[in-house]
Amino acid sequence: MAQTPSITPTLLYADAKAAILQLTEAFGFTEIAVYEGEGGLVEHAELSYGNGMVMVGSKGRGGAFAKAMADAGPAGLFVHVDDVDAHHKQAVEHGVEILMPPTDQDYGARDYMTRDIEGNVWSFGTYAPAVGG
Repeated sequence: MAQTPSITPTLLYADAKAAILQLTEAFGFTEIAVYEGEGGLVEHAELSYGNGMVMVGSKGRGGAFAKAMADAGPAGLFVHVDDVDAHHKQAVEHGVEILMPPTDQDYGARDYMTRDIEGNVWSFGTYAPAVGG
């Protein structure tokens, strides 16, 4: 039985369909659910990676969350991956903007940084923060 993540980032995009395509094809997320409303706007989508998840929706669709996020800037997210270089290669093959190539860090991890199609900064690396019980 899958464990529900305690924290799930939620991102709103002007073009949520394009963002979902980039997240699945370039970054390796798995589409769990996509719910569209009138006019094809993505009302809610769930994408998983390992035991984590991100929720995605369309900007401008109304509701309290969309209103609260209207002037929000881009977000920064970190995703643990086992093979940084293979993940980076996949992102490059899909034309993703790379902000920092795979780099060995002083604290023993290896990671790289990228920007998605609407400005959110994604870091993918081997660092694995421990969660207390």
